[in-house]
Amino acid sequence: MTVYALHENPEWWPPFAAAFDAEGVPVEQWLLTGDGELALDEVPPEGLFWSRMSASAHTRGHVLAKEQTRAVLSWLEGHGRTVVNGRGVLELEMSKVAQHAALRAAGVDVPRTTAVLGQDRLVAAAERFTAVSGGAPFITKHDQGGKGLGVRRFDGVDELRDALAAGELDPPANGVWLLQELLVAAEPVVTRTEVVDGEHVYSVRVSTAQGFELCPADACALPGQEPLFSLREGYEPPQLDAYRRFLAATGTAIAGIESIETVDGRVVTYDVNTNTNYNPDVEAVAPRSGPRAIARYLGRLDA
Repeated sequence: MTVYALHENPEWWPPFAAAFDAEGVPVEQWLLTGDGELALDEVPPEGLFWSRMSASAHTRGHVLAKEQTRAVLSWLEGHGRTVVNGRGVLELEMSKVAQHAALRAAGVDVPRTTAVLGQDRLVAAAERFTAVSGGAPFITKHDQGGKGLGVRRFDGVDELRDALAAGELDPPANGVWLLQELLVAAEPVVTRTEVVDGEHVYSVRVSTAQGFELCPADACALPGQEPLFSLREGYEPPQLDAYRRFLAATGTAIAGIESIETVDGRVVTYDVNTNTNYNPDVEAVAPRSGPRAIARYLGRLDA
């Protein structure tokens, strides 16, 4: 049967097209860019459906892609179609609050975080948040993230108040802000652990020296930019068993999970990408390919 890949950004697709072709698994793109129509009385095509909708779709002009994907996944699941990374996983992709809760439930160390609805409540919430830590620096970020949206460090509440007054902070797509403890990394890097069907494919060392817009896809690379991604050879994540519990509990088959190793010895997980992309420089030297692992996995489900 054909694998239908539900997504919104064709620029990210070529490595997957090549991988499916190499594995001999038929695949078609199903672009969900937030417009069009869906005849709910019609029967979906036979096949396997793989959702890789991105939380950052709205930054590419696809403001309603999330809503369209919710409708399509509900329709597919209602007809009993097999959907990999289905409706529940979409909600996980779209909300760091949901990720935080599910990771914690699986025993994964996550940052201390407060969710705030409404920009007018942000300063007062930050005062309460920093009171617990004696005024330590903190960061803001967007609940519906991707691309490091809304990530900004503040050394005090007054800095946040001034930034808001100056209109320097873009509002989150879903209206939910996050206040989060500042994780001080032992090195300016994060680790991205790629998992397919519970299997650790490989882990990637990602430099944060230039910020947190950490898209690994070739289409995101800027001319002249220093390489940000490198393979962590022989690395076995110490929290891998907890990651597997998290993935199993949430029904997530394919994900990239990002963590920081802090100066005080913690390994703290702060983000989950269920539309994971793969860096071509890492793929060139990795012992196995992420996109081909996905193609093989979906091909097995089709068998």
